Amino acid sequence: MKALLPVEVIEKRIHVIRGQKIMLSTHLAELYEVETRALNQAVKRNKDRFPHDFMFQVSMTEADWLVSQNVIPHKKYFGGTLPYAFTEMSRK
Repeated sequence: MKALLPVEVIEKRIHVIRGQKIMLSTHLAELYEVETRALNQAVKRNKDRFPHDFMFQVSMTEADWLVSQNVIPHKKYFGGTLPYAFTEMSRK
């Protein structure tokens, strides 16, 4: 059985964009120990299973902000495509 991650590790990966707490697809994939590419493919194949407000793609301006805040080292970190931002599940 795998040990749980310390809360601090997860908290460091949570950022606020568009007024929402988000986790980038790259960081979420890291936590689940899968390739980002595999996570993104799975999400694209199953979009109808996710609430419409569960995720969005980061804009170029937001990616620039992530670099300026040292969240990521540079935009090349995303491998040529802008990442998805996963939000907290809506509690309606």
